[in-house]
Amino acid sequence: MSERKVLNKYYPPDFDPAKIPKLKLPKDRQYVVRLMAPFNMRCKTCGEYIYKGKKFNARKETVQNQLYMGLPIFRFYIKCTRCLAEITFKTDPENTDYAMEHGATRNFQAEKLIEEEEKRVQEEREEEELNNPMKVLENRTRDSKMEMEVLENLQELKDLNQRQARVDFESMLGQYRELEKREKEREKVEDELETKDMLERALVKRLRDSDSDSGEESSSSNVQPKKSSSDNPTDILTADKPTETQATCVKRVKVESWERSVGTLGGKGSLGSLVVRKKPAVNNTASPAQTSSAGISLAASKTSSASTATQNGSSSLSLLGAYSDSESNDSE
Repeated sequence: MSERKVLNKYYPPDFDPAKIPKLKLPKDRQYVVRLMAPFNMRCKTCGEYIYKGKKFNARKETVQNQLYMGLPIFRFYIKCTRCLAEITFKTDPENTDYAMEHGATRNFQAEKLIEEEEKRVQEEREEEELNNPMKVLENRTRDSKMEMEVLENLQELKDLNQRQARVDFESMLGQYRELEKREKEREKVEDELETKDMLERALVKRLRDSDSDSGEESSSSNVQPKKSSSDNPTDILTADKPTETQATCVKRVKVESWERSVGTLGGKGSLGSLVVRKKPAVNNTASPAQTSSAGISLAASKTSSASTATQNGSSSLSLLGAYSDSESNDSE
């Protein structure tokens, strides 16, 4: 595949460059070039600052009838970025710089002033040496003395560099890393100890709180049975009564619960008349008259107790419970 942009062109054998017609262009023609501002300047029309290095599409032309040692001088035309006023400057090959012509003013540059001052001092010194031979001797003595001072300073700098060259920076960095590692380990150990101490304190505090809570519970438990001995009927089961048996305790609990729910079983209560204690068996020697009278009195007492319970408003279920409980109590 052939190249799109060729480097070598074909010239026929009969090619004669002298036959090519030359264009007649004016010597002061202008070209459009892309350049950067060579120095800081300020526009005279609007006061806009144009900093060094700003890019412009400038027109370039060759200055007529101005040469410096055979070198042509070029002039550039640019426009202000704000007011579009025309600004011109040209090359200065004598000072290897650019010179402002019109349209703007060049800003202050300390470096250029220093260079100009050094150049002026050098010219004055050369003029003095041409007219005064003693001044030449003084200048040479001053220059030699200054040169000796410069050499001494240079030697000191060399010695200092050698001392620094002897220093092993790798070993210094290694020592620094080792110290940093030890410091981190020490901080880690201190943090662990502090954490352990805090945990121990929390554990001791928790134990103290649990001990105080247990002491309060024990004291409250010592006081509570005395206070609620008459409230809870089942507390008597857990009480220590070495003189009574378990059956007797259960029986007493039943009796107390029944008395609290229904009433006392004594003769003075409202239900005292409902309970009829079974009398001892009559001897066989008793007469029939006495037996009949006892049965009549028992029936009469039952009738009277039933009527009394009905009058007092007790239910049939309570009467049945009273009869059954009294009979069971009598049988026991």
